[in-house]
Amino acid sequence: MVATPKPLADKTPDIAQRSQAGGKAARYIGSTAWRIAKPSIAIAIFLGIWEAAPRLGLVDKVFLPPFTEVVSAFFTLAENGQLQEHVSASLTRALTGFFVAIAIAIPLGIAIAWYRPVSDFLNPILELFRNTAALALLPVFVLILGIGEESKIALVIYACTFPILLNTISGVRTVDPLLIKSAASLGFSSIRLFQKVVLPAAVPTIFTGIRMAAASSILVLIAAEMVGAKAGLGYLITASQLNFQIPNMYAGIVAISLLGLTINAILVLIERRLSRWRVTT
Repeated sequence: MVATPKPLADKTPDIAQRSQAGGKAARYIGSTAWRIAKPSIAIAIFLGIWEAAPRLGLVDKVFLPPFTEVVSAFFTLAENGQLQEHVSASLTRALTGFFVAIAIAIPLGIAIAWYRPVSDFLNPILELFRNTAALALLPVFVLILGIGEESKIALVIYACTFPILLNTISGVRTVDPLLIKSAASLGFSSIRLFQKVVLPAAVPTIFTGIRMAAASSILVLIAAEMVGAKAGLGYLITASQLNFQIPNMYAGIVAISLLGLTINAILVLIERRLSRWRVTT
């Protein structure tokens, strides 16, 4: 009896599936690389113009040194410890005022948004002060609290409070009423309602205010340090300008930009973790 040979399995579908999966992976890698490359290209062009303009004589090298000289000054300041000293001083002041503002503004914003009597009582004073620029009050803080750390931290608290406060009020007030009614119909207590419905829904708007406040904390503090301080990035910039150490001045400005980007990136990561319930498209 002659054995009949078994027919070979058709591997065409398997090869097609692998090819399709490989194509999807390649497209994903390509799109990810492009998302990373797009901002990098813009930054590279900007830095290239910065480097070339002084060297080609388009601007005076004395007042705008090439970017490589600024980088060299940045690393020199980092090596001798000056940069760390100034960054530490500014960061301590900014974070202290920032966290105090969060502790004040979020509970107050929730109270104003949720309780009408509190809103009616506090709205007039809030409207008065939220339209008053923080830097306009710097002389007042200096006169009352002195030229030391207290006046700078108080100024940061003032500048950070209103973005967080206003966005907290907006976030709580714009929660979908249907969600609140549904939770109430299920027997949720007021505390449980805030914990499970109102606060999660308001997190994105609140974090918008927090990120705005983080930027304000750095900017206002730098301006305050330029007026009166013995350490800090604002002091570094002003002292470098007065001593005509222009590369050091630009190195301080670059340090401020990097500090702001780092703080914003950390806040974005925290926001994503707290907003994992949201459906992304």
